[in-house]
Amino acid sequence: MITKNADITTSFTGVDFSKYQSNVQDFVKEFSSRANKTGQFLNWVNLPEEQLKRLDDIYTLADSLKKATGAEKLSVMGIGGSKHTVEHMLSINGLNVRHDAVEFYSDVDSASLERFLYRLGNDVTKSNFMIASKSGSTFETKDGFLRITDMLINAYKEKGQSEEEAKKSANKHFIAVTDANPEKSELRRTSNENGWLGDLYIHDDVGGRFSAFDDHALFTLAYAGMKKEDMAEMLKSAQEMSELSLSADLDVNDALKEGIFWADAKLNGIDASVHQYMGAIFENTVYWHAQMQNESVKDTLKQIAKVPDAMHHSAEAHFNPENKFVFALTVPVDNGVCKENADAYIGALAKSYEVTGATFIEHIRTSGMGLTPKAAGAMTQLRAFATVYQEIVEKTVKKIAFPEVLDSVLQPHVEFYKKNLKGGVVVPGRISK
Repeated sequence: MITKNADITTSFTGVDFSKYQSNVQDFVKEFSSRANKTGQFLNWVNLPEEQLKRLDDIYTLADSLKKATGAEKLSVMGIGGSKHTVEHMLSINGLNVRHDAVEFYSDVDSASLERFLYRLGNDVTKSNFMIASKSGSTFETKDGFLRITDMLINAYKEKGQSEEEAKKSANKHFIAVTDANPEKSELRRTSNENGWLGDLYIHDDVGGRFSAFDDHALFTLAYAGMKKEDMAEMLKSAQEMSELSLSADLDVNDALKEGIFWADAKLNGIDASVHQYMGAIFENTVYWHAQMQNESVKDTLKQIAKVPDAMHHSAEAHFNPENKFVFALTVPVDNGVCKENADAYIGALAKSYEVTGATFIEHIRTSGMGLTPKAAGAMTQLRAFATVYQEIVEKTVKKIAFPEVLDSVLQPHVEFYKKNLKGGVVVPGRISK
């Protein structure tokens, strides 16, 4: 089965979609009944449409932050969805390829901090800092933020400023992306109290892994030089994908087909699966998709990797007939000097994996070093929808009652380790003696 739009062409083999045709209305109805409803954590469905209204403000803030300090580089401080969605969006849009516009820091150990500072030329005044955390109290993010704050203050004091002047200079380097309500967010209170620039938000009912079109990603894209008209095109395409993904016409609903594809494997006793992305465009997509898999599907049996890097050392296991799995490959449409060999390589993979079981191959349109803006928007929104549809398909077919909020959008188990961080022993920003 082949489905096609202007930006993504997907071919499926080994899955009988007709078995699910009688349930398609139910799958879509379940999703539609929850989309954009308070407390359902599906507010990302129409987020691209809402963000189109804010583009002028986002671009103005990006320009203002640069002018406030003269720093050309932006350092993103956040973990999980606050980081991986941004890395993914930069990479698929062909931005920050030389790492000259954006850096990331999400670690807590001394060697990683030293490496981060080294990339800044050991001069923190040469970067601005976007601090991203819904609650504002995320340990890993707060630890890094407090360290950088002290370094900035000390750097300006060494330039001859008083303590008060140095604090004011340091605060010009920061912008917060957090809950709008200061009663809910410690980071929002910090931003307000210290006069940080502007207001960027993590929208309500948008989980981190589903937040690729929220403020932290769009602001970073603007800072890194994405044209405003390209961002608008990307958001429009993402919203169009939302509309297609809520269609009961399976011929146009690629997200539902992908959800059925992964669910069908599990329903037939195949727990292991593989999704590979070809080429450097998707280098950071791999981390974002792995987060989506672990937090939403909540198992660790899917391999998500970039090829060709992962191909040869995976092949021995993949083509061992004792191992049963399903396979997907996402590839860029090659229009350059490597086209013939790239197409031959993709053809070889497709032919090989079709023998092992069910497969689908996604071809995604490119432009220069990234995807087209339309393709970037469509693919990103498609992946989020497909993840949630997998749960809906499995529960519907198994006749399992749906919870009040879908399991795929919640992550209750992460609190297990967070509780151990709140025991009073771990202190953000602590300086070891």
